Amino acid sequence: MRATGSASPLGATWEGEGTNFALFSRHATRVELCLFAQPEDSAESARVELQRTEDIWHTYLPDVHPGQAYGYRVHGPHTPAQGHRFNPAKLLLDPYARAISGSMRWSDALSGFPLRSNDPDRDLIPDPQDSAGAMPKSLVMDPAFAWGDDAPPRTPWDRTLIYEAHVKGMTQLHPDISEELRGTYLALATPPIIRHLKSLGVTALELLPVHHIAAEQRLAGQGLTNYWGYNSIGFFAPDGRYATGRGAPGGQVSEFKTMIKQLHREGLEVLLDVVYNHTGEGSHLGPTLSFRGIDNATYYWPHPDTPRLYTDFTGCGNTVDARKPPTLKLLLDSLRYWVQDMHVDGFRFDIAPVLGRTDKGFSPASEFFSLLRQDSVLAGVKLIAEPWDLGPDGYQVGRFPAGWSEWNGKFRDTVRHFWRGDTGQVGSLASRLAGSSDLYEASGRPPQASINFVTCHDGFTLQDLVSYERKYNEANGEENRDGSNHNISRNWGVEGPTDVLRTLHIRERVKRNLLAALAFSQGVPMISHGDEMGRTQRGNNNAYCQDSPLTWIDWVLSPENQELLEFTRKVFAIRSATPLLRRGTFFHSGNDLTWLGPDGQTMTQAEWEDSSNHLLGMLIRGGTGVSEGGAGAILLLLNGGGRSRPFTLPSLDRPGTWTEVIDTSGSQAQATASRVTLAPHSLMLLRHN
Repeated sequence: MRATGSASPLGATWEGEGTNFALFSRHATRVELCLFAQPEDSAESARVELQRTEDIWHTYLPDVHPGQAYGYRVHGPHTPAQGHRFNPAKLLLDPYARAISGSMRWSDALSGFPLRSNDPDRDLIPDPQDSAGAMPKSLVMDPAFAWGDDAPPRTPWDRTLIYEAHVKGMTQLHPDISEELRGTYLALATPPIIRHLKSLGVTALELLPVHHIAAEQRLAGQGLTNYWGYNSIGFFAPDGRYATGRGAPGGQVSEFKTMIKQLHREGLEVLLDVVYNHTGEGSHLGPTLSFRGIDNATYYWPHPDTPRLYTDFTGCGNTVDARKPPTLKLLLDSLRYWVQDMHVDGFRFDIAPVLGRTDKGFSPASEFFSLLRQDSVLAGVKLIAEPWDLGPDGYQVGRFPAGWSEWNGKFRDTVRHFWRGDTGQVGSLASRLAGSSDLYEASGRPPQASINFVTCHDGFTLQDLVSYERKYNEANGEENRDGSNHNISRNWGVEGPTDVLRTLHIRERVKRNLLAALAFSQGVPMISHGDEMGRTQRGNNNAYCQDSPLTWIDWVLSPENQELLEFTRKVFAIRSATPLLRRGTFFHSGNDLTWLGPDGQTMTQAEWEDSSNHLLGMLIRGGTGVSEGGAGAILLLLNGGGRSRPFTLPSLDRPGTWTEVIDTSGSQAQATASRVTLAPHSLMLLRHN
């Protein structure tokens, strides 16, 4: 075997008898591989000098096997003014590590500079403390796994229903899951969770970040943690927090694969929420854990005027610089790994415009997007953008390239405004119900480019959306300053929990309206976990640091929440069985879609322009663009106002009668063959048979 190893592939590669190590660093002058007898050890048992081939440092060790804990010490200039922050006193995680053992033990030694100094320029001075005792360790892994005949479900977009969930929050309190499995990857693959997802018609489970994270020091000091996980430090490593802890170090990898295999067997796709826009090292005053100490000037986007600082398009202290080829390679290699080795089915990209930013601003033709679209592994998986960041022109809804879908924030906001009873919403609502062609058609994308959602992990839950008009985030330790103040919510007369029956009834109706509007709109719907069962966070709209019953799903349901669950199952079953609600193309023919006023006739310009109008009828006839063919017609009626309204049913040039399918008011009023009465704040779906 070669003594110096190979420059490719990057990372620690077990080759059956030994392990090849390779690390990128363009600006380093020396790299040492540190081996640890145990992951918890504070001192390495051996150091190995790496050889250099161009920008890659590498070696081969014939006696290093899977389970070996390791890290790097990287030497080079400590000249922050030029963007370099090398400090060999700091043990560094391998950016390509397939597993990471344990979590950080917060210590001053993690800082690259003297943390206790009051000098405003203290980050210019390298700190000599050895950080190995406070650091988790990278692990050598054997990639072998008995996948058998596992294959991706490849659910078509027009058949997709996404369920956004947190691994622990979804499973921690489930009474039918054994205690040793709760909160883990394996728990998501148990029969109770699978039955629940399939009963809703879910086809894709979208997991909040599972990359290994670095929890913020402030949170650790307050007894909190980064529960959501939007603070990645290991782009290849599944977070060990969601492993059972049984077996050898690195067991989270095999448990994650086991979860994927079981969910695939049940026809469920798995999508990962990935955070490639920043890392857990934070600002220039943050800890030195990996990228900063390996090649700060390459991995991070320097401030154009002060390279000592970072350009921050993310609000998290740093920005990963996808303009640079080594960083771009890291991101694409990570994505390929999760598809090829871990068998995931797609990705939701957090703060995605960062990945398309060039020196001139955001570009849908950026190198990241171009390379990803051409990649034979990645071009066929589901790609979803969160299309906003904090940089200039950061709101990029509708601007992502072909092959991408996007979280449609305009759908969320419009639907919330309409069902809150706000005026002037009918025109915008029509666009959102019809698939948002104003956003996506010009780029050649279909309605499925729109990921429709009413709530997500970030913000109020569905229950809280109808219960609170202000946020209650005091438990986060930031004096309620964190979280959005723009919630487009309504408490319907009482702030928070109440026994007032009128308020309770209207809240239940509005929740049904919001879920039904989601189910009956063109595009791809996404449910936030627990909304179908009335999950509450007691008004906390930024529960990112709350790993507690506040954020875990309570599976013991009240009668009202059981009814909500059954209603949710019903509306998404209707969607699945109705091709007219899942078109593959936008509406163009007037025969396919007609917007109706209360007289059953095509809406007039005056009705569109009337800001006090809260009534809208959407008539969809069978015809072109229906994914499974089909004929007939459906009529969606929406009354966002506070009084009952009669609606004349349209006459069609075909035999048949209108039949009520859904009425969110629960009204027992008998509809006639020619007219229905829409209760205040209600939605009705009718089918022409």
